[in-house]
Amino acid sequence: MTVPTPVDPPSFTRAREQLLAVREALDRVIVGQHEVVSGIVTAAFAGGHVLMEGLPGLGKTHLAKALAAALGLKWARIQCTPDLMPADVTGAEIYSTGRDGTPGFVFRPGPVFAQLLLVDEINRATPRTQAALLEAMQEHQVTHGGTTRPLPQPFCVLATQNPIELEGTYPLPEAQLDRFMFKLRVPYPDPASLGALLDVSLDAEPADELAAVLHPSEVLALTALCRTVLVSGRCKQAAIDLVLATQPSASHDAGEARRHIRYGASPRALQSLVRAARVQAVMAGRAHLDVEDLARVALPVLRHRVLLRLESELEGLDADSVLAGIIDPWRRGC
Repeated sequence: MTVPTPVDPPSFTRAREQLLAVREALDRVIVGQHEVVSGIVTAAFAGGHVLMEGLPGLGKTHLAKALAAALGLKWARIQCTPDLMPADVTGAEIYSTGRDGTPGFVFRPGPVFAQLLLVDEINRATPRTQAALLEAMQEHQVTHGGTTRPLPQPFCVLATQNPIELEGTYPLPEAQLDRFMFKLRVPYPDPASLGALLDVSLDAEPADELAAVLHPSEVLALTALCRTVLVSGRCKQAAIDLVLATQPSASHDAGEARRHIRYGASPRALQSLVRAARVQAVMAGRAHLDVEDLARVALPVLRHRVLLRLESELEGLDADSVLAGIIDPWRRGC
């Protein structure tokens, strides 16, 4: 096994300052959504994608614009509708005349060839179009006409969906949900946040005026540094125990999982858990992982990767409440 080479403490100190600067910049323009902002920043520097679920008008699109501005990234938006085709996402070949006057087919890249891609109301796209994102999200490339084209780096997908609209929607299959590192729930702001919202965004879009905090090359460097965070054997085992606790057949210490969960989290969830926790460690100014880092990211990593039994759903339970009954005992046991 190859042990990562530790990075000098000053590097981690500077990294913490940069991560907190990005988070604070977003907090200034996205009022009252600190937990969502923190989750977005964590996933972006862990190399993951985010699914945001919330009612219309809560600032999900504005958050994507603000993140792109703060990180200096080229961004694109896809508004999903039932008639959206895969080529509208990935791009298509068009018949055109080249600069030398020779006619032929030329590939015109779609909006997926951006560093940050906002997929608005992803559950309104058909399964065929949703599947067009699978290769891009997992492999960071697009294959068209037998030619594989790499996507720009860094590459992050932020997708949104409305939890109350069911007509004309196509729920994401589990295979695609598993590609998202986080599923974040965007809550309704409290009264104080609503008042502050009027102060910062009544007559302007704050994201349009947000200055870049980092350069894309710095984003890549920070992402690479987060991967050097040391993960002890104890933390690895703690992460494994948590993921196993969501398995009805394999969990040995979580009755809630056996009772309520039909299918547990995948091995990809284990990878996402540790990758996201490493960013949390850097935010805390540490070069090593702690169990508390795992606990902070456990719910957004797991909530979309477990399927409840029908009887439990009829009882009014949701994934968050069931997982809370698993994460809390696990945390105390660590």
